[in-house]
Amino acid sequence: MKLVECIPNFSEGKDMGIIKQITDQIESLPGSILLDVDPGSATNRTVVTFIGTPESVVESAFLSIKKAVELIDMSKHKGEHPRMGACDVCPFVPVSDVSIEECVEMARKLGKRVAEELKVPVYLYEYAATGSKRKSLANIREGEYEGLKEKLKDPEWKPDFGKPEFNPKSGATVIGVRDFLIAYNINLNTRDAKLATRIANVIREKGVPKKDENGKVIKDEKGNTIYIPGKLKECRAIGWYVDNYGIAQISINLTNWNVTPPHIAFETASIEAEKIGVKVTGSELVGLIPKDALLEAGRYYLKKQNRSTGIPEMEIMYIAIKSLGLDNLYKFEINKKVIEYAYQTRMSRKKLVNLEIKDFLDELSTDSPAPGGGSVAALNGAISASLISMVANLTFNKKDYEKYNDEVEKIAIFAQKIKGRMMELVDLDTEAFNKYMEAFRMPRKTDEDKKIREEKLKEATIKAIEVPIETLKTVKELLPYLEKISNIGNVNSISDAGVACLNTISCAEAAYMNILINLKNLQDDEYKKVVLKTSEEILKDIKEQVEKIKERVYRLIR
Repeated sequence: MKLVECIPNFSEGKDMGIIKQITDQIESLPGSILLDVDPGSATNRTVVTFIGTPESVVESAFLSIKKAVELIDMSKHKGEHPRMGACDVCPFVPVSDVSIEECVEMARKLGKRVAEELKVPVYLYEYAATGSKRKSLANIREGEYEGLKEKLKDPEWKPDFGKPEFNPKSGATVIGVRDFLIAYNINLNTRDAKLATRIANVIREKGVPKKDENGKVIKDEKGNTIYIPGKLKECRAIGWYVDNYGIAQISINLTNWNVTPPHIAFETASIEAEKIGVKVTGSELVGLIPKDALLEAGRYYLKKQNRSTGIPEMEIMYIAIKSLGLDNLYKFEINKKVIEYAYQTRMSRKKLVNLEIKDFLDELSTDSPAPGGGSVAALNGAISASLISMVANLTFNKKDYEKYNDEVEKIAIFAQKIKGRMMELVDLDTEAFNKYMEAFRMPRKTDEDKKIREEKLKEATIKAIEVPIETLKTVKELLPYLEKISNIGNVNSISDAGVACLNTISCAEAAYMNILINLKNLQDDEYKKVVLKTSEEILKDIKEQVEKIKERVYRLIR
């Protein structure tokens, strides 16, 4: 799932009516979910956090900026926080399956549209910056709204989008891309904030002030304190006492978790705490965390336990939560704290894969045409992947099979990935059919109605064909792993690899049948020819390879 977080800051923190109108724009799109609205009266500024697919996030950001430009008059604005526009800053943050480069394109697309349609000058910052001077938000915002008119006259500060003309009502907007910031606190078995500070100073990137033999802080020729760098990059940390919990904590901001993830901060803090007789008792997540950050932690601790990491996602999450002590102070609610799960929960979509087996079969057995064979095809693919992972995990670290540990762990990890994709396809196939039925029921009273209906029908039919094509292609990716595990897998569970063969064939044949029946509804002969040729070749290849693997399994179990 491609997900992007967006955190626009608007120059209004007092009038909740205005703030509501702005956030209503974000909630008006089905692909965007509003996560947080944080108004500040003294700063006269509101920080909004929402998440969604790249397309919906760009559109939601534009609509909210448009509404802010309409409602906020910067010529009358006063507030403690630095600012230069109605929408002061709007960063995009990649969350899952989205690269920095993709987010930069999103920033550029939004910037161009804001400048052209709203007549607001736009600057790009951080990863989207067009020059080193513009990387820092503080540099761009220097002089603030009051100095913007003169700044725009300077050729060095020509906007990245829009004319260098002062817009007195709306000011200027800064749009960019930054890393995900994780706010993370580590719990200590002490009330002494000074001890927490000692640990924080050692682990944070800034480090500790350098001192001479007399304990006096050393400064450079300009009078600035010289620091001994800390142990962790992209880590800011302080120590404090939390009255609510009755403990001291190390309060941490991880500004790029890919450089320093939470589990490394936790382990490093634990080592440093031990040195001064303090114990780390757990940790606390403030706000949300990307799923991959917790999965990485779970895999780290599984490896320390000499266990395979090719296990279901929720099991890896459980290991991470328990190892980091995230449930030390209160229950850790995964569907609220992990950003991808929060998004899925808030979307409130009834997923087939979330049904119990009995309920799924009941749904399948009714007179409703969906879910149908396409969803079952993907389900069979998911079962095949699960069986492959099962055999791999039953081989990992078992007597006489230790030499294959690295190989079978890779097989299990990949099979889990394919299982996840197949589970998505179970629902996507049914959604594709439902979209087709929506198009089929469209009005056809006028020629214009008929034209629109035909276009939508073609679009929906192609989507209904593309889903089983992807199912077919995805199950084919399992073949090298299925073959490998049938060769090196634990012989006591090799029959399960054989059952995976049967499910693979069932998945492939069923997907192919769904491609054929949907092609009948399409008039595009060239498209049909290409799809038929491609799908027939994939199916033929799958059947040939699976037959060889199946024969080997039979030889082993007879």
